[in-house]
Parts: sequence; C-alpha cells; structure tokens
Amino acid sequence: MKQILPAMLAFLALTGCGTSETQAERDQSFSRKENLLEAAQRHATLQCRDQPQCDAVWKLTEAYVQQHSDTPVVRADAVAVDTDVPTRDGRVSFSATRVRKDSGATITLYAQCRGMYGLESSKGSSYDKCVEKVTSTQNKFADFVSQHINGN
Repeated sequence: MKQILPAMLAFLALTGCGTSETQAERDQSFSRKENLLEAAQRHATLQCRDQPQCDAVWKLTEAYVQQHSDTPVVRADAVAVDTDVPTRDGRVSFSATRVRKDSGATITLYAQCRGMYGLESSKGSSYDKCVEKVTSTQNKFADFVSQHINGN
C-alpha cells in the first residue's frame, strides 16, 4: 500500500500536467474554430442562375435541412426554411434563405446550436460538439446540391 499511493499520485500528476492548456492556447484554439465556422458559412452560400435551377436547388436545400437538423421544420416556403429552436445543449438546427438576385438567387444555409456560446460570445458548454456538427454539415452542403443537380 505504501508503494501504490506514491505511484498513483505521480501518475495523476503526470497525466494532469500533460493535458493542461494555457489560456493562450485555449484562446488560439477558439479563434481557429471561429475561423472554421466563418469559412463553413461561406461554403454554405450558393448562387443559382435561373428560376428552374433555383427551384431545384431550393428543393434540395429543404431536404438537406430536414435531414441534418436535430429539430423539425416549422416553416418551408419560397423564401425560407426554418426549423424549431434547439431545446437541449449540443443540438443543432439548420435553416435556409432564398434571396432573389437578377434572374437567379442566393441560397444560404444557416445553423444554430444550443449551448455553443456563453456570456459575451465566449465558448459555451457544447461549443466543441457544435462546431463539429455545424462545420461538417455546412461544408458538405454545396457538394450535396452539386451531386444531385449534376446527377439529374
């Protein structure tokens, strides 16, 4: 017993020291993830050129929102697809808008995730989980649409 206790304490001290991050490292990680979220949002914005193409992209967008959101669709019309607000931490909901532009439109996929942010836009309790879900889904949106449009 005398030998086990010091060995356990040494092990706990070493494993604790090996995983601790400095505040600067946490800040840098947060900043990096915020940049990933901004890039994913840009990738989730599509341009369509005319009414038939825009209608096809919009139908695919609605399907994508339904497939990836943790909450049900509460509105789907010609200009917006909205889902219910997430009620539990780590749950993500997606929505989309369609803004007419000349003969085409800009279609944008948005996300919100419960528990992602805390006070003053600080990292919330579900931040890491939310970042993964949001960036993964937004980054795959254009490919999903492209595969279905070009596959038809």
